[in-house]
Amino acid sequence: MVAQRLDQAPWRATRWLVLAPHPDDETLGTGALIAQTAAGSRLAGVVYLTDGSGSHPHTDGGVRKLVGVRLREAGLSLFYLTGCRRYAPVCLGWRDARPETPQSMEFQKSVSQMAALCRRRRVDAIAVTAHHEPHCDHAAAAHLAYAVARCAKRPIRVAEYCVWAPHLPVKAFTPLRTRSMPIGKRRRALRAHRSQLTLSYGPGFRLPADEQRMAARDILFVRTGR
Repeated sequence: MVAQRLDQAPWRATRWLVLAPHPDDETLGTGALIAQTAAGSRLAGVVYLTDGSGSHPHTDGGVRKLVGVRLREAGLSLFYLTGCRRYAPVCLGWRDARPETPQSMEFQKSVSQMAALCRRRRVDAIAVTAHHEPHCDHAAAAHLAYAVARCAKRPIRVAEYCVWAPHLPVKAFTPLRTRSMPIGKRRRALRAHRSQLTLSYGPGFRLPADEQRMAARDILFVRTGR
């Protein structure tokens, strides 16, 4: 199936909200989407599910510092992708690698918070990590996005993007594609996440080199019939 273009009908007027599990997933999975929609004044915002605190071991008191570092990195990355400071990152504050279940009060609180945000910012579509991603936070983000779409009191489409997993089957999903973006711009945005790429914050997670080779455009997937 040929992918639908986001700059053509029925998607060209869509206002997008990006839901990323951790700071850096926004650049890896939707860097081109963010750049394209911001340029067309169609980016409603970027929301981070977790605080990103699981990427490094830390002593008592170190969690807050790491969370602050990762949020500042996210803001700088969004600045490089959008070219402006108007898109301040929103963080739901879930603990990294400890996703809430749909039955929990925290999950329902996040649904209500995001649904209100979608109404306030007139969101038409949510881009979120794919439901089959191997990381628990990535899968949880997908569950949250669909829950938000069901109770936002406005029509919202959910489009899944892949970070660690292979692309979704086109028999069950309609693929969408963004315009290409300058790959150097995307790399610069990724380099803003220094804690995930270098030893700047000490021992911890390092994004593998092959995962840093990003494409110039994004592919997203919308469930057929939704």
